[in-house]
Amino acid sequence: MSNRKIKAAIIGSGNIGTDLMIKILRHGRHVELAAMVGIDPASEGLARAERLGVATTHEGVEGLARLAAFEEVEIVFDATSASAHVLNDRFLRERKPELRMVDLTPAAIGPYCVPVVNGDDCLDALNVNMVTCGGQATIPIVAAVSRVARVRYAEIVASISSRSAGPGTRANIDEFTETTSKAIQTVGGAECGKAIIVLNPAEPPLMMRDTVYTLSETASESRIADSVKEMVAAVQRYVPGYRLKQDVQFDRVQGLNIPGIGHVDGLKTTVLLEVEGAAHYLPSYAGNLDIMTSAALSTAERIAQRMAETTAAAY
Repeated sequence: MSNRKIKAAIIGSGNIGTDLMIKILRHGRHVELAAMVGIDPASEGLARAERLGVATTHEGVEGLARLAAFEEVEIVFDATSASAHVLNDRFLRERKPELRMVDLTPAAIGPYCVPVVNGDDCLDALNVNMVTCGGQATIPIVAAVSRVARVRYAEIVASISSRSAGPGTRANIDEFTETTSKAIQTVGGAECGKAIIVLNPAEPPLMMRDTVYTLSETASESRIADSVKEMVAAVQRYVPGYRLKQDVQFDRVQGLNIPGIGHVDGLKTTVLLEVEGAAHYLPSYAGNLDIMTSAALSTAERIAQRMAETTAAAY
């Protein structure tokens, strides 16, 4: 196994980018941070990166391309916005066609990636999309039910503290619901999906809470419950604060009318989750941001390991 670390850069020096930076610096095994990119010269994230010895620029991707460190960068995390990511990907790919992009916005240029569900299928993609915070928290549960029973419909409600929703999150609300809904189907395995996000203004701030409803064909309740618990344990390997709030709930339904599907009989499964952040940089209530950065780093670590092993095998 190669010990070579893959150099990476982060675009976006806000809360998500800064938290991701701390995670890489503390826990990166196959990924090494080479640069932090922002557009605000007074950014706290850029100042912190500079203090930690990371190369910085406040001139966006144009500034990144001018940094000496860019020559060695092979992976770029984008923690900006959906519209900005489209431009960033195009600009950087013209300069480095084989650059790997890990997209933390809902732009969805590349395939949706939820590490515990389809991470292995995304390792060779040039651009992987980390869906959304709500998607990372709930799609594993939909997939857990789907591997036991055919899921006709899945609906998720992600409730996050208003304090943990920055400008990027608020600008991407529409993209959040659209991207998450699609990923519930393509990754989670549901025939139809719907996503709802709630910005909770409560003080003191509440932790991220997620509710997952699935309507499936009738199946063993114990098998579904066991599948959900196994999936929760798998997510906890990279998000320790991810947990069930109570036992999985079941209801037998008949003639339930689902728009776009019609009347359905079967099993309704309800899963209540809580996500507590690791507080590397952000408060513990910001589990929505922590699960995104944790999932992105987990994915990048696997991509970097594959890249290093491929390079070693060539020599």
